Amino acid sequence: MSNKDPVVFNDPDKIADFIIEKVGKNVTLAMQLGLGKPNNIANALYRKAKSDPSVKLKIVTALSLEPPVWSSDLERRFLEPLSKRLWGGYVEFDYARDVRLKKLPPNIEVGEFFYKAGAFMNNNHMQQNYISTNYTHAARDVVAAGMNVAGALLSAREIDGKMQYSVSCNGDTAMDALKNMREKEKKDPSYKGLAVGEINKHLPFMYGDAVTDPSNFDAVLVGPQSDFTLFGVPKEAINAADYTIGILSSTLIPDGGTLQIGIGSLGDAIAYGLITRHKENDKYKNFLENSGILEKYGDLIEQVGGFHSFDKGLYGSTEMMVDSFVDLYKNDVMRRRCYDDEYIQELVSEEVFKDYKPSSEGLVRLVKDGAVQPKLNEADLEYLKYFGVFKEDVVLEGDTLKCGGKEFSSDLRDSANLKEVVENCLGTDLKNGYWIHAGFFLGPTSLYNTLNEMSEEERALINMTSVLNVNQLYANNRYGSEKLKILQRPKGRFINAGLMVSLNGAICSDGLDNGKVVSGIGGQYNFVALAHALEDARGAIMIRSTRTSGGQVNSNIVYNYGYCSVPRHLRDIVVTEYGIADLRSKSDKEVMKKLLNVADSRFQGGLLEQAQKYGKIEADYQIPLQYTQNYPEKIEKIIADHRADGLFPMFPFGTDFTDDEVQIGKALKMFKAKADKSKLSIVPGIFKAFTSAIPEGAKPYLERLDLMNPSDFKEKLLQKIVISALKDSGAA
Repeated sequence: MSNKDPVVFNDPDKIADFIIEKVGKNVTLAMQLGLGKPNNIANALYRKAKSDPSVKLKIVTALSLEPPVWSSDLERRFLEPLSKRLWGGYVEFDYARDVRLKKLPPNIEVGEFFYKAGAFMNNNHMQQNYISTNYTHAARDVVAAGMNVAGALLSAREIDGKMQYSVSCNGDTAMDALKNMREKEKKDPSYKGLAVGEINKHLPFMYGDAVTDPSNFDAVLVGPQSDFTLFGVPKEAINAADYTIGILSSTLIPDGGTLQIGIGSLGDAIAYGLITRHKENDKYKNFLENSGILEKYGDLIEQVGGFHSFDKGLYGSTEMMVDSFVDLYKNDVMRRRCYDDEYIQELVSEEVFKDYKPSSEGLVRLVKDGAVQPKLNEADLEYLKYFGVFKEDVVLEGDTLKCGGKEFSSDLRDSANLKEVVENCLGTDLKNGYWIHAGFFLGPTSLYNTLNEMSEEERALINMTSVLNVNQLYANNRYGSEKLKILQRPKGRFINAGLMVSLNGAICSDGLDNGKVVSGIGGQYNFVALAHALEDARGAIMIRSTRTSGGQVNSNIVYNYGYCSVPRHLRDIVVTEYGIADLRSKSDKEVMKKLLNVADSRFQGGLLEQAQKYGKIEADYQIPLQYTQNYPEKIEKIIADHRADGLFPMFPFGTDFTDDEVQIGKALKMFKAKADKSKLSIVPGIFKAFTSAIPEGAKPYLERLDLMNPSDFKEKLLQKIVISALKDSGAA
């Protein structure tokens, strides 16, 4: 590790030359998952390798972000203006484009350990070079893959007169990979490693473990080209099934607990459920009653979670800080504070420091437990002031404490002196606590704007840290003891999403039985293991009960499946839109019955028949009547009824889409689903559009798609398709 400041470049090609000069022509560039990549540096290295076959470039990363691409003229008309508006200033990855187009040169290889879901199902290069790893092993594995260049997107800020960097959006693996690389340098003198960063002024400066000294980097790129637009991920609409899954999941989370959720409409639905539970509790409970949730699962909810508003609030320990976590914070749900100190956290957990306020009992305990010496020294005083146990203006001169014009002995063993110290030196509130520890963030542009607009003090309540901290309990000198992590995470609720569940409780989340990778395991296994390791924790996997492909509806609850992400012996809770299946500590037949209860009723009979055929359920068993009405129409009706009560908006946390784009997207999605079922079913509507005048209500949408005045028959056909779709959806 260099003790010097990094070399500063303002030309991407120059920093690429510097990298090759230092490490040679065999370059393995490792970059952070998602947002935290140095886009211009990656592109410059890619250009060098593409123009010079003697340069061997290997890129190891995860989730390379690209704006959406279109495959038809109609998609182009919808996406192109949207893409310019949302991603116009984003620097796209040249390597990602060539991967998608299957045009990678032979001297360049790209390997990722997490994909955008379904993005590379038919890409042989990416399927063959996928790296399957637990998130907590990612830093280790990218070094093992030959990483000799570590690249990161950085934020920079002067703190107390000294320049500091923040790995900001990716505390997850950035500093751990760098640490591993430096250790490899010490063990192998022939190995040359380089750390490079790109400083982007739009990237929020995040605190906690994300802050690092510039000397950790060998070179940085700065300048106008590096201040590109951060990649925003538009919010997804939440449909009736996802809302129901989210509400059911929100009942599993107890007050005073610990929360982990992920990105997408399911994560947003949980957050919406929690906010509604806290802010509009009567409406929340009314929905639980009217939908039959309390009748079916009231006892389980009382045992595992709750349905009342939050008194103590929640704390987040999550690999991903999705934007809905910030919405939970704004709505006073993420109210519980944790401290990165075992002694302080223990006193908070035991409510010796009740309501995060210092107390005389707490000060005595800190002395007794060895956190500070009975006779305070400078280090002890700084410790007490850092956490707010003592006031900021307390000073120590020799053996004398001074505060507010008064003087006291620093020896706390004297009871009379201790009483004086408590009355005069004790602070009013604890400091430097966090409402969340998170590994990385990625979300809509509004998330980045919100973080940038926060005060420094408010942003400092977020600790962007390593996945070695949030995803596991193992003791680690850098991130605190196992005892500390257990103290911070009471009543942990770790909620993730899966694709399918077999009747024995095994979960398929990231791949198919033909070996193809859909996304990646990420940290799912880590959080499943955490749910079993922590005494009062639970883990839930959310599964949409069905999927539709080519007009065919299939069950996502299957008898068995040839791929497994989470093995059956780690089964815990499964949530579908039809209910909650508590599988922990149950026998095989009980597990199967619980899962049958939350399956779509169109598939329950076939699943039960298979289970009985193989002797896993009694031959005379019948699914209880109350669980045999699991149909999507029922879910749609319940949600629709409560929309009239002001609940369940399509985009509860806002959207980057205009109103017109929302209506167009909805109409075209419905039209495609109809066409998938039967091509003939769409013909009458298109024919009617040809023989009728353009409806007045369709004109704004046609203007948005530049189809108001078609120039040829192809455009006229597109116009009529859109009109037919709009009429079917009720938008025109």
